[in-house]
Amino acid sequence: MKHVRGPLCTIDVGEQTAETEDIDDVLESTIGGRALGTALAHERIPFDADPFGPENSVFFATGPLQHSTMSFTGRMSATGLSPLTDGLLSSNAGGFLSRNFTGTGYSAVEISGESDDLVIVHVTDDGVEFEAVPELEEATVSETCEYIEEKSDLPEDHTVAIGPAGENRVRFASIMTSKERAFGRGGLGAVLGSKNVKAITFEGDSTNDVEIPPLQMEIHGEAAQADHPMKEAGTTSVTEYANMVGALPTRYFSELEFEGAADIGGDAVAEKKYKKGTCSACAFACKLPTRDEETGLETEGPEYETVMAFGSNAGIDDVVDVMQSNKLCDELGMDTISAGDVVSAYLASEDAFGDADLIHETVEKIAYRDGIGDTLAEGVDRFHDDLGVENWTVKGLEFAAHDGRTLNGQGLAFATSNRGADHMYAEFYPYEYPLVGKDDAFEKDGLEGKPPKLVELENLNVVKDSAVLCKFSRDFISEERLETLLDADYEELLAVGERTVALERHFNNQRGFDREDDTLPYEIPDFEEGLEEYYDLRDWNDDGTVPDSVLEETGPSGAPADD
Repeated sequence: MKHVRGPLCTIDVGEQTAETEDIDDVLESTIGGRALGTALAHERIPFDADPFGPENSVFFATGPLQHSTMSFTGRMSATGLSPLTDGLLSSNAGGFLSRNFTGTGYSAVEISGESDDLVIVHVTDDGVEFEAVPELEEATVSETCEYIEEKSDLPEDHTVAIGPAGENRVRFASIMTSKERAFGRGGLGAVLGSKNVKAITFEGDSTNDVEIPPLQMEIHGEAAQADHPMKEAGTTSVTEYANMVGALPTRYFSELEFEGAADIGGDAVAEKKYKKGTCSACAFACKLPTRDEETGLETEGPEYETVMAFGSNAGIDDVVDVMQSNKLCDELGMDTISAGDVVSAYLASEDAFGDADLIHETVEKIAYRDGIGDTLAEGVDRFHDDLGVENWTVKGLEFAAHDGRTLNGQGLAFATSNRGADHMYAEFYPYEYPLVGKDDAFEKDGLEGKPPKLVELENLNVVKDSAVLCKFSRDFISEERLETLLDADYEELLAVGERTVALERHFNNQRGFDREDDTLPYEIPDFEEGLEEYYDLRDWNDDGTVPDSVLEETGPSGAPADD
């Protein structure tokens, strides 16, 4: 099985030390990326850790495919204990960072401890340096990147940074790279903020050799030549269709269709697109650099989830207003999905849907914890009673789009996800719209036949997040191609996913998570039966916990115990 190579670099920002160690046994059984980060986190983060305490860590990792020149490989993974969900969580980001990360020669970098001063950590193949940067206190993401480029001659694609939201421990603060790409979900930016880490840079010429089969060039060529709607409008290409089938959350989830969908959807965003955008080595080029000529506003996006969270869910039908929300979140360092849902909840409490000025004002207040922003920065799960609104979260994570009340399999996927209400954990929705061929599609209603597919998709997405492979490669990389790229049988690869999901679940079980957390704020047909079937397929206990027998098979590092 192909896997990323190189040692682990553990950086204690409090002690200002860096140590390396070989982790070959973990690498061989985890591929890289999310599976590697999860195995390391399960072993190294105490089960009773405070997400904002020095004992929490953030693990950055790439995979073997970042050593290729293939499309869909410009991504990497970050893993840590989430201050939003209080569970173990991985997030990944695109852009141009991943290959600069591999240049350091490390398979993974762990950030631990807590610095007394605000610092930038510079990671190179020659070692690690710490730079105190008190002048960057509450600097925006772009200001931080510009400082680093001027001072260290490292462009933004070498950098991860947090904005004011991370420093102020907003529980859904993101880690930003290339200024506008985000490790978005779950608040890992706030974890770096709690450690007083403003930014980390990666630089070197020590990329380890990983031989990737020639198939990579065939896939790359197909990505370049494909006529695909995402090349023009990115993920927003699904907006009008989601609205048509009644799966577009609207006015803080009180409705499922939005009368202004066409004004903020794919065509509206495509009209504002002024150049092509992509990630490292990718010819698919589905990103969305947008500009409003009248105001001069430039941003990257919004993607579909942001269109939902700051558009339909907030009652906004002007794409420029959504672009402005997107820009603010990127500069201040916040997940647009959680931030948009949080603001929409506030609008619901104030009967103020559609008030764009209030939205933008509130986004800034959240980042600086100013006034009502201090309450909203805690996330919906913690403030919903105070505002008198429904708790639209799973495991404390605000909902993505692709509404499970219409797409019932996606609804079950939201409930079972160890990450919470995130659409990319299993990515069931393409099978129900459907965005796949009819032989692979499911009816939207009910859960019949869906739990086995859900288990497979959760496991498969671990493999993609570990390789690391963009989820939008699904039309180009079949089971057989994945086997060839990673030199392993499909079932062997799914076993890596199964072990990783079990490790995530076990970690969260130790923090009190069980079946009561695998729930939804709405009813779908046969939900309890579907959940029981899901547990049975995974050989978990009826209460949603991982039994010792499964954990013993998995082993403490994520490897099978008999390896």
